[in-house]
Amino acid sequence: MELKGKVSIISGSSRGIGRATAIALAEAGSDVVVNYVSNADAAEEVVKRITQMGRRAIAIQADVSNREQTNAMVDRALAEVGPIQILVNNAGIARDRSFMKLSAENWHEVLLVNLDGAFNLTSRLLPQMVESKWGRIINMSSIVAQMGNFGQSNYAVAKGGLLAFTKTLAREVARKGVTVNAVSPGFIDTDMTAVVAEEALDVVKKLTPMERLGTAEEVAAAVRFLAAPGSSFITGHTLNVNGGLYM
Repeated sequence: MELKGKVSIISGSSRGIGRATAIALAEAGSDVVVNYVSNADAAEEVVKRITQMGRRAIAIQADVSNREQTNAMVDRALAEVGPIQILVNNAGIARDRSFMKLSAENWHEVLLVNLDGAFNLTSRLLPQMVESKWGRIINMSSIVAQMGNFGQSNYAVAKGGLLAFTKTLAREVARKGVTVNAVSPGFIDTDMTAVVAEEALDVVKKLTPMERLGTAEEVAAAVRFLAAPGSSFITGHTLNVNGGLYM
């Protein structure tokens, strides 16, 4: 119960890694704001799971790449749940194409959700964290940002931008009681990898020292660790959860 009395908001938390993270933080005692874009039923299922633990939880629809929607979500969260101490910038999309086939629309769409979404939420919530002298900001990056991947130049740039953002912001707020870290998952068994050809996943498994895909719960455990009070001397760090694929 190390997070009892804290409130967390996780962008894109109706499914996959976001869902697992919302549940993990609730298990640690946190009340949770579940953000979703389109799947209200899935978001409400996460809320139900969390409230059954005795925690407070609400689901709020908002596209975090849209600043007005993000501000409206935060306003409602503050009114219904209270000050937010833990922010997990998890929302992200992929629009995979080799660079020569990549449209400007696909390039900007990925950067808008992955980077602008993190900016919109962080810029809104950081001042109150600084004022209260306690906060945790955790950005969800990717192994693709660290080693590249065919057909994912837009995704790699966006996730790489989050790593740079993490280090810079960590320096700026280190003396203000706020830590800023990143989690960099490898290939995880989620909806995003479900559309990858089985043959390609077999290659990934063979290249991974653990010879398997990770689980959303394993990524969520890393987020929970970085959110905990005991991680107060860790900031500007990227925690890899990739089975040894990138060292």
